[in-house]
Amino acid sequence: MREYSIKAEGNRGGSFKLFLSGAIALDTLTIFMTEMNSLLGDMDFANIAIDLQGIKYIDSAGALALIRIEERARRQFIPFSFMNMSADTERIIGLIDYDALSMPPHMTEKKPPRFFERLGSSTIWLYHEIILLMLFIGDLFASLAESIIHPRFVRWDAVLFYMKKAGVDGLPIVGLISILIGLIMAFMASLQLRLVGANIYVASLVTIAIVRELGPIMTAILVAGRSGSAFAAEIGTMMVNDEVDALTVMGFDPIKFLVVPKVLAAVVVVPILTLYADILGVLGGLVVGIIGMDLTFYAYMQQTMNSFDVFDIVSSLFKSICFAVLIAGISCHRGFHAKGGAESVGASATSAVVASIFLIVVTDSAFAIMLQYIR
Repeated sequence: MREYSIKAEGNRGGSFKLFLSGAIALDTLTIFMTEMNSLLGDMDFANIAIDLQGIKYIDSAGALALIRIEERARRQFIPFSFMNMSADTERIIGLIDYDALSMPPHMTEKKPPRFFERLGSSTIWLYHEIILLMLFIGDLFASLAESIIHPRFVRWDAVLFYMKKAGVDGLPIVGLISILIGLIMAFMASLQLRLVGANIYVASLVTIAIVRELGPIMTAILVAGRSGSAFAAEIGTMMVNDEVDALTVMGFDPIKFLVVPKVLAAVVVVPILTLYADILGVLGGLVVGIIGMDLTFYAYMQQTMNSFDVFDIVSSLFKSICFAVLIAGISCHRGFHAKGGAESVGASATSAVVASIFLIVVTDSAFAIMLQYIR
């Protein structure tokens, strides 16, 4: 049953008067506006008046509906008026801001920041990031030192778990990539060296490149993409779910509880994966040497053994240990920055991979220069 009534007087092209009574409220607003639009049509009237004497109740939604009808009439330059409003009705209608309704909708055009503004904000952001990173590195090394002094406090079951996830589960992809790199390098080198009859030096080229540079760096990049993102996502999810705060409340140090096992596992498995990648990379080159260049197994392996020494192996393993600390540390650090929801976790994982790969390349470049002078 309707709570309002509408009575109309007038004809098209002349004066038109509406008599409203009852209640105009939000719950009947849709029906009310449908009837009003049907009565007013295209507003082909000389003037329009609405008599509100019979209104018993009106809320802000009903007042806004009446104001919209008034606006529509005024846009078509039709004289419009409200008649016989009670004090309550006038007060409710008076709450509507005519100026705000009459202003055309617009979007505030935000000017792009200027160069120095962007530079300043980026500098401030970088400063805070460096401070947070230094604090994290300090806590991490302090926790690692304490773990070395008191190994019984380390969660060795978690270390073994992450060794399996980052090491054993990563063997197939590392092995496949290493073999393919060895095959490709040997094949491309043979195309040039066979022109001068130096096929035997393909073994030296492949061995030096893989053992000194490509083995450690490719293994580190694969671990960063595969395990580093998992570390960041795991800690990021715990941050979003307030599990890290719960650990802190229960008296656990998040660095010791979450980060140290991941770092120790990475330090153990990344050098092993690097040796594994070096061996399979050399074997990939051996396949090309035997099949494509008519070299014997003995000749290829003899040239391979003459191409590197113990220093190359040690430096490769030392680089891989540094890469492992970078990957695990940066990934965990980015995971602790996750806030909000799933999008933040994804952003942390992406940031961890990008930052890890960047630091791996920079660190490898520094090692390449230093080892050249040390050698």
